[in-house]
Amino acid sequence: MARSAALEAYWRKRDFSKTHEPSGGARAGGKAKSSALHFVIQKHAARRLHYDFRLELDGVLKSWAVTKGPSLNPHDKRLAVHVEDHPIEYGGFEGVIPPGQYGAGSVIIWDRGEWVPEGDPHKAYAKGHLKFTLHGEKLHGEWNLVRMRARPDDRGDNWLLIKVDDAAARDEKDDILDKMPGSVVSGKGVEKIANDPKVRKWTSGQLAKHVGPTVEALTPRQRAREPLPGKPQRGNGPKTDSKKAKPPKIVFPKAARKASIGEFVPFCLATAVEVPPSGAGFVHEIKFDGYRLQPLVEKGEVRIQTRRGLDWTEKFPSIAEAIASLPIENGVFDGEAVVEDKNGIADFAALQEALKSGHGESITFYVFDLLHLNGHDLKPLRLLQRKAILKQVLEAASESGPLHYSEEFAGNGEELIKHICRLGGEGIVSKQTAKPYRSGRNGDWLKVKCANRQEFVVIGYVPSTSTPKAVGSLVLGYYDNKKLLHAGRAGTGYTARTAKELFVALEKIRCERPPAEGPLPAEAKRNVRWVEPSLVAEIEFRGWTGSNMLRQAAFKGLREDKVPSEIIREAVVPDARHARPKPSPRLSVPLTHPDRLLWPQAGVTKQALADYYVSVWDLIAPQIVGRPLSLVRCPTGVGHGCFFQRHEWEGVDKHIVAIEDPEEEKPLISIKDVDGLIALVQASALEIHPWGCKAKSLESPDRLIFDFDPGDDVGWTDLVAVAEEARARLRKDGIESFVKTSGGKGLHVVAPIMPRSGWDQVKDYCRSIAEAMATDSPDRLTATMAKHARAGRIYVDYLRNGRGATAVAAYSTRARPEAGVSMPLDWGELAAIGSAAHFTLANAGRRLNGTGVDPWQGMDKLRQRLPAKKGPAPRKSK
Repeated sequence: MARSAALEAYWRKRDFSKTHEPSGGARAGGKAKSSALHFVIQKHAARRLHYDFRLELDGVLKSWAVTKGPSLNPHDKRLAVHVEDHPIEYGGFEGVIPPGQYGAGSVIIWDRGEWVPEGDPHKAYAKGHLKFTLHGEKLHGEWNLVRMRARPDDRGDNWLLIKVDDAAARDEKDDILDKMPGSVVSGKGVEKIANDPKVRKWTSGQLAKHVGPTVEALTPRQRAREPLPGKPQRGNGPKTDSKKAKPPKIVFPKAARKASIGEFVPFCLATAVEVPPSGAGFVHEIKFDGYRLQPLVEKGEVRIQTRRGLDWTEKFPSIAEAIASLPIENGVFDGEAVVEDKNGIADFAALQEALKSGHGESITFYVFDLLHLNGHDLKPLRLLQRKAILKQVLEAASESGPLHYSEEFAGNGEELIKHICRLGGEGIVSKQTAKPYRSGRNGDWLKVKCANRQEFVVIGYVPSTSTPKAVGSLVLGYYDNKKLLHAGRAGTGYTARTAKELFVALEKIRCERPPAEGPLPAEAKRNVRWVEPSLVAEIEFRGWTGSNMLRQAAFKGLREDKVPSEIIREAVVPDARHARPKPSPRLSVPLTHPDRLLWPQAGVTKQALADYYVSVWDLIAPQIVGRPLSLVRCPTGVGHGCFFQRHEWEGVDKHIVAIEDPEEEKPLISIKDVDGLIALVQASALEIHPWGCKAKSLESPDRLIFDFDPGDDVGWTDLVAVAEEARARLRKDGIESFVKTSGGKGLHVVAPIMPRSGWDQVKDYCRSIAEAMATDSPDRLTATMAKHARAGRIYVDYLRNGRGATAVAAYSTRARPEAGVSMPLDWGELAAIGSAAHFTLANAGRRLNGTGVDPWQGMDKLRQRLPAKKGPAPRKSK
């Protein structure tokens, strides 16, 4: 058959002797077998991650590369670059395009289904405005594809993909790309496809027909009842009679006694210590923030139990299915179910949300022990013997699915815990290598946390002062010798929805008297509504006060797998090497409405912001004290009337200092102490932007700053490389620099200098570096401020170095929904972070508690000057 002209461009770009992508020769330009028109969206991790949106029309797939992916928010207009037509068969492609080939990288089928055009699709396509309805497994409702008017500098055929405001629309808080990242065919994420040598290179050779929700798209309850394709089920959990992978050849040590599988095995629990043990007798594993589970499989039937022995098989059907498909006769596993954020950090709140919403495809099960296998009791074996057998079992699986082996690390546990904490993780568990598996808290396993965290009993709540029918704080307790003791309150961590859901749940269990024993101070009882002690909450906190109350406590979620009567105050084995925390500074600035949600999506209150700034005062003070400041203020929270403030305002707190500037009609603002910082919190300042000079020397800058702002389709590796290039260029001029995340998309490179140059001289020097970088790499970088010049490039912003220009301070929060933090880093950390938005108020405390070293320590002691070049003299004040 002659090649279709529609696919000429597609064929020219590919060598089908090297890539497994379908050539499409058999049906190119042919008539579709069905009258229905299909669509597919493929998530494509090429040089830059993007989504390929394809509509079936005239026997081919009309295709657009959507850099940021589709959005359910009608206010989002997503750039969609029109690319070459693809063959119909490409709609079934899921796999890896090999290196050296066009579009090299991994591809998954993120969504698929049918599309129904409004009117004649040929006329609409030619006109450049397609209106259509999607009936997919993830996307539904009405959509628009609109061609943009071409400009002289446009490098492609640019369209916009826009969701119509209908019943399927959602607001910006409901990001379907984050909530449902996996394939609708395999359930895998794009990263797992890339790393799985057993992955199918493409599915079926033709565009799969949409026949309703896949198993992955059903709720956990539905999936527990629905038979899987080719895998009939019976009993409590999935059972499979399908062909399994080849069983592993296990040589059982003599200590592995033959035994029946038995009943639930109480977990081995970790004892909390301050410092990891050292020596060859221990290995260390990452501590996960999720649900501890014990899956049991026998004759293909699976039962998943919690630490209380509750049957949670229906809650975790994807894990049950994966365990059932392992090539073993029977077994008992120990592990943790988690949901990881885009940076690979386990997020307990996200796990609870996944279970509520039925998005089980995002759940991963890290397996760290094997207690029974094929009629053998493995508990008497040494830890490393058990883990070696576990690894064999998991490696024998035909597809890993949600199952992941929990790697052990030998060597220095203190270095590992520092690394985990710096990334914002929860901590590590150190395990004795020669010990058998013993139930209970016996010292065989030791845990070190990056932050204080444990469960407490909910004994009451205080209603919100700013939101009706919502919780403002929870009142907490714990048991000591069967007596329920009061432990204080947790006043942050509640999203707007969670605060209202908790209110409804707690109103149902109200009681008249405090369930805690002993008299309570009047302040502890103020405005409290007491409840029966039947719920358990997980709480992260900074420590204990002298009166045994929690300090800076934040709610993380309810724990259905814990019994209230078992909740005690968790003791930590002290270590002389562990530094005692510094006492918090005393404050004199009161907060009005401390429970006001400043970040509703992240659940962060005004009180939590104040607590954070108190905890980082020693670190942030050198960045902001005595400098003119500009602020982003959001009196009613993010997304509601935020504004920029750089001058003194009427009624300003006395701890905010006025600075006279001869070039300004109104005074600028500054602070001199921690009370000034808390006064900024009281004013709902969610971002703090200092000048690059001290207030006493307004014409003498003492810092350089480069802001690297990436375009939407620029990858993290490219951004890091550019920041490191700037560092190298500064070093050639004898200037050492420091790096931090912006808390948004970019990176900031900051260099201290002696205040002996004027603003014009500093700005000219920074411009010369920015323009030299852009000239050397015009395809990657631009020093031009115009938005259209930034597409696919990184903007090197040197304009932060002008008089009055600012950049967000190190350790400052950002007025963005996720409550990001601009975090200073060591240069060696950049590769591990993965995103400029990695650090938020949710994990910043863990990093700062566990690092022990400020990566910007000693910055202001450097005596650095600009290279000797002629330039304008410093400006003098009028």
